Amino acid sequence: MEAKFNNGAVPLINDLLEKAAGLDASDIHIEPNGSSVRVRYRVDGLLQPGINIHRSMQQQIISRIKILGEMDISEQRVPQDGRTFIKIGNREFDLRISVLPTFHGEKTVIRLLDRKKATLPLEELGLPEDDLFYYRKLIEKPQGMVIVCGPTGCGKTTTLYSTLEKINKESVNIMTIEDPIEYQLPGINQMQVNQKTGLTFARGLRGMLRQDPDIILVGEIRDAETAAIVIKAAMTGHLVFTTLHANGPAGAVERLKDMGVDPYLISSTLNCVISQRLVRKLCVQCSGGRCKLCNQKGFKGRIGVFEMLKLRPKSPTFKLIAENAELLIKGGITTREEVVRSIYTE
Repeated sequence: MEAKFNNGAVPLINDLLEKAAGLDASDIHIEPNGSSVRVRYRVDGLLQPGINIHRSMQQQIISRIKILGEMDISEQRVPQDGRTFIKIGNREFDLRISVLPTFHGEKTVIRLLDRKKATLPLEELGLPEDDLFYYRKLIEKPQGMVIVCGPTGCGKTTTLYSTLEKINKESVNIMTIEDPIEYQLPGINQMQVNQKTGLTFARGLRGMLRQDPDIILVGEIRDAETAAIVIKAAMTGHLVFTTLHANGPAGAVERLKDMGVDPYLISSTLNCVISQRLVRKLCVQCSGGRCKLCNQKGFKGRIGVFEMLKLRPKSPTFKLIAENAELLIKGGITTREEVVRSIYTE
């Protein structure tokens, strides 16, 4: 069934944003398919159907979204990115907007970042008790490196931001370089990579080290130059947090080796490697049934499943992510089917 909105694109986009906020959706997908414009919402990691809009609204929708994101409304041939800020009720959202030309017209994805959900108390991330106890002690250390790895959308940013908020205090200088800055953290000096001006991770990190930092967050180690500077920083009295695109702790170590980092430097600076995934939590109101709170899905919200390779202060210890997932299943927090779907393991 196609929906027509005679009042124009402005109230339509407002309705879509309000619906997304009500669902706690992370993204809105607006997809032209020739005959109509399909809207879908990503909720707890899965896309679910919204509405189909009559194709006569297609260009109005795209133009309105581009205006919101301060993009060029006349340009339809290349991808564009934009951002803006909105308030829905008493909630504040940063919107990240991506527009991409496709065969049937421009496809749009709007990411909603709820400022109140930028961080969580460490005990709510999903770390098992023994890992949480170790991690709390580790992040109070004066130097070394902590790597968080996993696929895009697995919650790495939430883990790192929550950590920085926990250790942020007047007596330390915390600095970050990110691409992009997901949320603005009060009391923390954040810098964004800008390829157009030559501000890369490596160049920004060099400048940062001249700013007397105590704690550094490097959004991602992407190349050998950045890896070398991060290792040096971790060796010279800085506590460094960073991410790597690797499936697990072993893969993260191998990535560093592939970037030319000597194994002895890795072993002397690396405090721990954390790998994580996200699984949906069973609805607390209907315990996996169907109710209004979970929008008839049986699940509401997500929690992290972690794998931590501990290298300090004793010999390396390790518990597989599947073992920690089993604890969530036994605790009635999620289901085995959800773990298999999210982690691709038995």
